[in-house]
Amino acid sequence: MDTAMVMSRRNFLRGAAVAAVGLPGFIPTLAVSAQSSGPGFPLPDESVESTIKRLFGHRTFQRGDDKMKLELPLIAEDGGNVAVTVESSLPVSGPAAVSSIYIIADKNRRPLLAKFSFTADSGRAFVSTAVRLATSTDVRAVAEMNDGGLFVVSKHVRVTISGCDLPPQS
Repeated sequence: MDTAMVMSRRNFLRGAAVAAVGLPGFIPTLAVSAQSSGPGFPLPDESVESTIKRLFGHRTFQRGDDKMKLELPLIAEDGGNVAVTVESSLPVSGPAAVSSIYIIADKNRRPLLAKFSFTADSGRAFVSTAVRLATSTDVRAVAEMNDGGLFVVSKHVRVTISGCDLPPQS
């Protein structure tokens, strides 16, 4: 795996400012770390099964059709800008409340499109955004409860023009 060296913007600017001022005898210490794909980070071209296992482990999903509503077009003319709305009747406070909503596209190179976190101050579990889709795919919305429960709804979208770079076909 290629491990590119990464430097934070703040440390780079701090070092550049010191070099511009020309403080003699002062050598800035720049924090440099290697990128890695530790727990919680996706691997390049991660499969949807690997993404779901990484995010949710071996917990079981419950159908959320009566608790969540996933809205997106049946046919997306432009995969680069597909409107998605997730609305849930599940509470955002109390012992069994929505803590996060995930949007996952099965056939994207990186299936996890978005994660939204909620608190009691959120009022309700509602998300409206636009996503990019590589090809016709199933899109899932997963509501993660603070007690560990998972509810899922899905919908198939037909994409006419890809919104993402696809890997080379062999």
